[in-house]
Amino acid sequence: GIAPGSPFVFIRAMPKQAATTAVATLDVTDRAQLSKAVKHLAKQCEIMEAAHAYVGVPDWRVRPGGYAGLARIIAFQQLSTKAAGTIWGRVEALLGKITPASVLAADIDALRACGMSRPKISHIRSIAASIEDGSLNLKRVARASDADAQAELIAVKGIGPWTADVYLMFALGRWDVFPHADIGLSEAYRMISGERKRHPPKKFMKTGERWRPYRGVAAHMLWAYINAARDAQRG
Repeated sequence: GIAPGSPFVFIRAMPKQAATTAVATLDVTDRAQLSKAVKHLAKQCEIMEAAHAYVGVPDWRVRPGGYAGLARIIAFQQLSTKAAGTIWGRVEALLGKITPASVLAADIDALRACGMSRPKISHIRSIAASIEDGSLNLKRVARASDADAQAELIAVKGIGPWTADVYLMFALGRWDVFPHADIGLSEAYRMISGERKRHPPKKFMKTGERWRPYRGVAAHMLWAYINAARDAQRG
């Protein structure tokens, strides 16, 4: 059972029989539609049921799209939101508008002085060059299927699967994308299931199959769960 108010729920991670019919499309900014998707997941999977019991319906993370949005995702990787926000604020002050042209024209030492690491500078410059030469077209990405959009994004040096998935979820509202290598997600799953170890990425990708066609919604539930659990631990 679930201890009231406890973030730690140890249950067998067995999928339940689907009790509702999934919809073909989902407007993630529509609270009613998102709630319906969450309840669908909770009825078919005990992990999602436990997450739902603890966090309710999570807010969908919405971030800007386009080149500036993609570059921002790169800048925020592996940093606290506060630290990344400070660094990115300096980059915006330096460049004014964040565009492929402004980043390619920027002095690399000036970007370093903003707090950007050399690998991240290399990544956002590589993405900028790909947009400039037409090999990456973000309008085309926005129209493409999830699989085709992922393929076009990760073909660019500097964009890995996690970055591609996060861009598709946060900037384009894709509801069935699942960043299976995200440690926060696999740790949330471990906490709820009571398993001793986190699932490695390949195994976690298979684990996530049970949450189709709402894997992105499941990801938001797991992120909300681990954030709430950590807040509870801090008191």
